[in-house]
Amino acid sequence: MKHYFLGLASGYSKKQRRAQFFSRGTEKDYYDLQNYILKEYQAHQVLITRNGRSAIAAGLKYYFKEKGEVIVNGFTCYAVVSGVKAAGMKPVYADIDPKTLNFTTETIEKVLTKKTKAIIVQNTLGNMVEIKKIEAFAKKNGLVIIEDLAHCTGRFYPDGREAGTVGEITIFSFGKEKSIDVINGGAVAFRNSVAPLVKIPKLRPPVSEVLRARWYPVFGAMYRGLSYVRLNGLFMRMLLLFKWVKKSAEGEIDFDKRRLSYFQAKQALIQIKNREKIGKKPLREFYLVENREEVMKKLAKAGYYFNGFWYERPVSPERYYKKVHFPEENCQNAVFVSEHIINFPNYYAKKDLEPAKKIIKEYLLEEGK
Repeated sequence: MKHYFLGLASGYSKKQRRAQFFSRGTEKDYYDLQNYILKEYQAHQVLITRNGRSAIAAGLKYYFKEKGEVIVNGFTCYAVVSGVKAAGMKPVYADIDPKTLNFTTETIEKVLTKKTKAIIVQNTLGNMVEIKKIEAFAKKNGLVIIEDLAHCTGRFYPDGREAGTVGEITIFSFGKEKSIDVINGGAVAFRNSVAPLVKIPKLRPPVSEVLRARWYPVFGAMYRGLSYVRLNGLFMRMLLLFKWVKKSAEGEIDFDKRRLSYFQAKQALIQIKNREKIGKKPLREFYLVENREEVMKKLAKAGYYFNGFWYERPVSPERYYKKVHFPEENCQNAVFVSEHIINFPNYYAKKDLEPAKKIIKEYLLEEGK
């Protein structure tokens, strides 16, 4: 039986694996990426970082002189939360609309205080917010809009504007399974001229980090192959033991010392130049189902292998959930969605996902798609 993998670099083709493994970059590639973002996103400054959470931390730390609160989506990744905290700011969670997985002006207003400095718009899984409403709300309340393009590079808002061209700050993540994927990396673009000059990191990334970035797509292919003989679990435990791979949402926050590798900057530039094609569809297709555990078992029997999904908790992954002190009573939609969501990456053909959709249809909730 054929397996359909929904993680572990399964979106990498053979050609992409070769490019990631053998690519060579130069300092010029690094600055070409920086200058391309500078021009395409009408920015005043651009800083390339080692990962997306470092980009968030840099954006907040460089931009704001005073500490305060930052409103984030109530259904998100720990990387966003850790980036906000690393900047000395407090993340505040706004509940979501289950139909879009995004907060709304109504849910933002409920958590707005005098200490609120900014809103991070993440367009969850590539589902776009009504940016005009968010923009008007931010202007009325003196808030800075930060656009996080991890899920939505190359996508457009309902009013026709491209994601990343609206807010004062634009964040990019080039991490695993993001819309631009070179395993790790990120960038922050300051689109407002009031931002201070940033410090460009000069040190090379650790050799171990570069090797993991090169080998991860290869290890993903090996893992998927070993699943047919049921040795994939042992293989992954060995990789984690010897630190050849890292778990999701792990990674040092560092935006002023070590830079991204040149070869990853080169590959990120290739992808971001192709962003309109990448962004034609949402990053992932989601459904809300009842009896999710039962659905997952049926999907596994049909050959659909989930290496986790986005997100099993309102702030994911599970192992960090207790650290964030998530206000479940104030974000009940986010809690509900995290208990019922199933989602698929959009790099599979429709025919490959048809058997899965037939299974899901039996359990679909009204809020699902």
